[in-house]
Amino acid sequence: MQIAIASGKGGTGKTTVATSLALSADKATQYLDCDVEEPNGHIFLKPDFNHSEICTVTIPEVNTEKCTACGKCKDICRYNAIVQFGDTVMTFPEMCHSCLGCFLVCEDDALISSTREIGVLESGIASGIDFVHGHVRIGEAMGVPLLKAVKAKADPDKLVIIDAPPGTSCPFVESISNVDYVILVTEPTPFGLYDLKLAVQVLQNFNIPGGIIINRSDLGDNKVQEFCEEVGLPVLMEIPFERKIAEGYARGKPLIETVPELRTAFNNVLEQLTRQMA
Repeated sequence: MQIAIASGKGGTGKTTVATSLALSADKATQYLDCDVEEPNGHIFLKPDFNHSEICTVTIPEVNTEKCTACGKCKDICRYNAIVQFGDTVMTFPEMCHSCLGCFLVCEDDALISSTREIGVLESGIASGIDFVHGHVRIGEAMGVPLLKAVKAKADPDKLVIIDAPPGTSCPFVESISNVDYVILVTEPTPFGLYDLKLAVQVLQNFNIPGGIIINRSDLGDNKVQEFCEEVGLPVLMEIPFERKIAEGYARGKPLIETVPELRTAFNNVLEQLTRQMA
């Protein structure tokens, strides 16, 4: 089973919940940190890395000897990665989304397949958990190809916890695609509720089952609970605000180490989802 832990906004405690679920599982578990622009699951799980690989995407280069400047590659590129000045065709690798459409329309075989580094993928073991994350290259505009590389490491024989990037843009959508369940972590504030509504709309559009975990639940108001009742999403768990939780987080300690009694609650969530997905 694949469970994605996501949130409509940053700072709600998504990684706190994701790492706690992974540590609380009583079955073989894998943790995929898909927040490739700013992965921080390793801060809490402290894995011993044993593998690293450079990830690349395919980009075109122009063979000037074969190019007839027909302009078809330029016309199909929606990202302006290929431009034409008279008979000169130029490519801009940093803007290429590696859709490969230009190769399909070039009838003169004038495009050469090249590669561009987008980041590094690392894997290892953390407290018996298979751990995988990616670090996107500094200055790289596209994190989704590296995110896909992380998800490709998912082990079908294990419980897979996916720590999704915050927000509701393309990386979020890619992270939750083809998962069995999505847990949305939110907070009882106007900002938390607003962004939760956006994330819930995405789940509804993709017809993905989901539930809510409310962090710092004793702050703010009850509008998040009211919204969940309105749309029929279960509140799987509520985590109260405690100063010691914040202090443990600042020291890089997992939540269930700071508050050990929450381990049972997280395990109960996993057992509930296992029964529901069976």
